[in-house]
Amino acid sequence: MNFFAPCPRGLEPLLADELRAIGATDPKAVPGGVQFSGDWALCYRANLESRIATRVLWQVSMGRYRNEEDVYRIAYAPTWAKWFTPDETIRVFVTAHKSPLRSLEFVTLKIKDAVCDHFRTIVGRRPDVNTQTPDIRVHAFLSADTVTLYLDTSGEPLYKRGFKSAAVEAPLKENLAAGILRLTGWKPGEEALCDPMCGSGTFLIEAAQMALDVAPGLGRHFAFERFKHFERDTWLPIRKAADARRQAPRPLAIYGSDIVEDQVRKSFVNLRSAGLEGCVELERMDLLDRKAPAASGVLVANPPYGVRLSDTSELEAFYPKLGDALKANWSGWRAYFFTGDPLLPKGVRLKASKRTPLFNGAIECRLFEYLMVAGSARKPKGGEE
Repeated sequence: MNFFAPCPRGLEPLLADELRAIGATDPKAVPGGVQFSGDWALCYRANLESRIATRVLWQVSMGRYRNEEDVYRIAYAPTWAKWFTPDETIRVFVTAHKSPLRSLEFVTLKIKDAVCDHFRTIVGRRPDVNTQTPDIRVHAFLSADTVTLYLDTSGEPLYKRGFKSAAVEAPLKENLAAGILRLTGWKPGEEALCDPMCGSGTFLIEAAQMALDVAPGLGRHFAFERFKHFERDTWLPIRKAADARRQAPRPLAIYGSDIVEDQVRKSFVNLRSAGLEGCVELERMDLLDRKAPAASGVLVANPPYGVRLSDTSELEAFYPKLGDALKANWSGWRAYFFTGDPLLPKGVRLKASKRTPLFNGAIECRLFEYLMVAGSARKPKGGEE
């Protein structure tokens, strides 16, 4: 069977590697996600184990179209009634690239009508629509002349791990945080890790789960469990094996802090909700004053930026101080800052050894790497990246 797993833009190669490692056949990275093939066991495992995928979509139909009636015909044809019942609520999601059709809202309506008409024909009644918490999600992707239909096997996005209870104003999605940790090259168990601007603790939780080999989907359910053809005897051993593999919580070389006491409290609450209490050392501390907790390691942070929380004048004053603090207190560490603010590299006046383009939703961002070695890496004031 064919599947498509969307993910944050920029993480597609990492997701392809991740899916290949759990048995996907010929994963192919494309803009916005990864196409792959496999059986239901692989689909279940991808939902349970993937730290980077946003969801796992099962391809059920594909056809060429010229107008909305063609789309209706293609959407009516799949054997929907074999896969779920009219007792489940549904919602249709449509995205398009270079489609000649003028209204995606009308296309969405036509696909919804086709699915409901199919049920009326087969079983005499139709499923209800629920736009907030549907049981079944149908996804349609329109190219210039082709429509592809998928059933969502995940349900809620996979970055919703199922435990976080204390949110902050500008959260970083869990799968993006996991991808950033992979990009840093951090080695759990071998290197210390610190997030000195931890907010609600997303980096800390993802890192602790990696270190303890906790499958990210163990705390939640999935849409495929509602499918009529759900293979329970296949799924339960997969879940049981992942649960048996997870290591017991223990103190880890993972450190978090924030200048705001309430943020530290939220990190603590979320770590406790994830069953990771005591794994991470938390404290209230200003990054500019904080000393490195080990001789070497990985610092990773998602500092506030203008389009998100702070104003430009605050950031212009903060960035030079950040550069000074890195040089003074973090020698021997690799520092990574994920930001959508182009002023950061100029403001800190340190030479970035790597700049990786990533997207936080629709916001184009960069992951900047700074190798804090002995000796000055400071650029002259006003220097260009």
